[in-house]
Amino acid sequence: MKKAIYLLMMCAGTVLFTSCEKDEIGGTATEALAGEWMLTVDAVDDAGNVIAADYAMGTKLGITYNTVDNVPDKMYVSDLGNLWKPYTVVVNCDCTALTFSTDGYVQNEADDNQVMIEDGKMLPGAATTPSGMPADSLVYYISFNDEDLSDYGIAKYKVAGYRRTGFVADNP
Repeated sequence: MKKAIYLLMMCAGTVLFTSCEKDEIGGTATEALAGEWMLTVDAVDDAGNVIAADYAMGTKLGITYNTVDNVPDKMYVSDLGNLWKPYTVVVNCDCTALTFSTDGYVQNEADDNQVMIEDGKMLPGAATTPSGMPADSLVYYISFNDEDLSDYGIAKYKVAGYRRTGFVADNP
């Protein structure tokens, strides 16, 4: 009887030890650029000079994330509908250079218009959050094909901000 109990304990131990093995969970192809971002929008002229700071919206949440194809040269950029003109677009990206943009105007998946994103980049550790902590910075320029603001001297919008930390002190 003792042999049967020892044999049963050895089998149970083997099952327990083999079931504790964990599979490595890999990241996405665009994880270097992906994240949640606390963003502000400034209206700028052709030279990039700010015409209207903060555009009276305050800081809003936006995201960058990989496409369903999970390739390293395409990702989504979205304002999650938090800005005055919602947008979700696929951009070309370079995860090594930490840059992204569209090839001219592309279809907006969140609205019935087209969007162009230019000079997008992520700068590791270049931002300071409201709590004073360092965070990654995101900046890009966006324009919409159904908007002509040239009468006001506005050429496009500069969207910039920091990676969301999750700390209450960093949420506006």
